[in-house]
Amino acid sequence: MEYSTILNQYAPAWSEEQVAAAVAQAKVAAVANQNVEVYKFCLSAVDLTTLTCNDSVESVTDFAKRTSTFSEKYPDIPNVASICVYPAFVETVGVAVDGTPMRITSVGGGFPASQTFLEVKMLEVAMAIENGADEVDIVLNVGKMLTGNYDEAAAEVEMIRSEMDSDIILKVIIESGALKTPELIRKASLLSMAAGADFVKTSTGKIDVAATPEAAVVMCNAIKDYYQTTGRKVGFKAAGGVKTPQDAALYYTIVEQILGKEWLTTDLFRIGASSAANNLLSAIVGSEVKHF
Repeated sequence: MEYSTILNQYAPAWSEEQVAAAVAQAKVAAVANQNVEVYKFCLSAVDLTTLTCNDSVESVTDFAKRTSTFSEKYPDIPNVASICVYPAFVETVGVAVDGTPMRITSVGGGFPASQTFLEVKMLEVAMAIENGADEVDIVLNVGKMLTGNYDEAAAEVEMIRSEMDSDIILKVIIESGALKTPELIRKASLLSMAAGADFVKTSTGKIDVAATPEAAVVMCNAIKDYYQTTGRKVGFKAAGGVKTPQDAALYYTIVEQILGKEWLTTDLFRIGASSAANNLLSAIVGSEVKHF
């Protein structure tokens, strides 16, 4: 498929001034969403993440067990959406959460740089799914996007999508902090969706500029336009640098204002986070808690 021609179906991205105005408006509106009910929903939308060089079978097992038993300690607060780990730890999480409804997210496809052979990316994703991943987060090839090789970048996503059954959720990270401009962020989002993404995600959290409200505005507008053109709903995931309850409420508000309340479900909105989960929980219970 010539994906670059698909971009011609859509209007150009908003200007930086238009994006800034939308962010300013969302920040004002977000104050009203800084409340326990919104925080509970945001916690339920978290893909609780451990992606460090220190991860081990022992540490990931402990991490997963603490997460899967959350509801025993806090029965009136919804648990996180999933546990997100490197592919090699998918089976470890599966053993730890066996018998629970906890979903497993694996990064894959040469995460976080996406700089390896396509065949390796496809095999890694296939192995993660075989080991029990319910959802997979991959990275769009940023280098190809920056050099205008849009067809190649999107075709990689399509090929990786082909390794998955339809019930596996594919989230495509566009690394918005590297793309920088509204136009490239919009193009990356539209191409990812056209190639089969179920979610578009801001960042790996592994570069200096991670999720920003500005990128979220551009991405959510792209999701809206894609839905109006195709009728297919694609989710939005904010990840990288989302730490405080106020951060979560702001992204919640951006989704609410651009996409509407129908997008405020865990099927269409996620937050990739580690420290944010404890911070949200603390805000909900009214005292500092470190459960996760």
